[in-house]
Amino acid sequence: MPPPMSVPAWVWAVALATLTALVLLDLIVVNRNPHRISVREATRWVAFYVGCAVLFGVGVWIFGGSEHAAGFATGYITEYSLSVDNLFIFMMIMANFAVPAIHQHRVLLIGIVLALVMRGVFIGVGAQAVQNFSWIFWLFGAILIYTAWKFAFNQSEDDEYDPNGGVVRLVRRMFPVTDEYHGSQLTIKRDGRRWLTPMFIVIVAIGGADLVFAVDSIPAIFGITQDAFLVFAANAFALMGLRQLYFLLGGLVEKLVYLSYGLAVILGFIGVKLVLHALHENELPFINGGEHVTWVPEINNWLSLGVIVSVLGITTVASLLKTRRDERAGGGAAAAAPAAQVEEAGNAPH
Repeated sequence: MPPPMSVPAWVWAVALATLTALVLLDLIVVNRNPHRISVREATRWVAFYVGCAVLFGVGVWIFGGSEHAAGFATGYITEYSLSVDNLFIFMMIMANFAVPAIHQHRVLLIGIVLALVMRGVFIGVGAQAVQNFSWIFWLFGAILIYTAWKFAFNQSEDDEYDPNGGVVRLVRRMFPVTDEYHGSQLTIKRDGRRWLTPMFIVIVAIGGADLVFAVDSIPAIFGITQDAFLVFAANAFALMGLRQLYFLLGGLVEKLVYLSYGLAVILGFIGVKLVLHALHENELPFINGGEHVTWVPEINNWLSLGVIVSVLGITTVASLLKTRRDERAGGGAAAAAPAAQVEEAGNAPH
């Protein structure tokens, strides 16, 4: 892996200020006119954020070189593809709490801002860990290979996540919660007490869900690049575009029937890449006498980018083809049933 870029403090400041401005602008727009997000509007926003990510990648290429640009592109695509799996959980939460359509955009935005803050902490800790402890690559690799196995055998977080579990139950025990929504308000004052609304609980559930997924996604992107700036940028672009993707895809996400297998291949591939890198950086005394294992190959970012894009393309095409075949078969069966009933009626005694 290439060494991290030297990023001045002012570049970090500009990046964070730009991200904050985008969030505030979005909040102002949402608060001014809460409404159901249309497919056309969601498409424009998705194109906008993907365009921003592309421009950022071009900037990285110009100022940081092609290898870092490939690392950012690979990390962004990986994070975005993993985030698509989050949409299943978001849909489950929205349905479970019966969130009004006009407020779903606000819920996702605030939840994703919380996720960015939490991931920022994770990234900071992870960046320090990979710089100071070579054995962390073994841990990250093991996490990803185990997660890949879970995805391959349909034991992903989608099946395990409980929208009313964990942090949500704790919040409900600590604070009174109203039964009904009060517009977009997170809290209200009733009988001299401050009450939380279901809107607040939903946002906690969204943030908690992303915290669960971060356990997989953060090691995955550190398997691609160790540059904290690129890791944070890839996560920020992926998460900011995710909420619009939620409205754009909607029920189409359920048609990606092979997504879990594609993610399993991607996570397994990155896990193996991390293990190979761990061998190169090895300092564990019980492996090769504590010496670096230099004869094993390392996988560069361009090869990683090609593998990940190819896997996602094959997974998407195969999923859509299977869904289309199933729909045609279902349509044929549905059409055959009325015909059989008509024939049966015609043969019946009068």
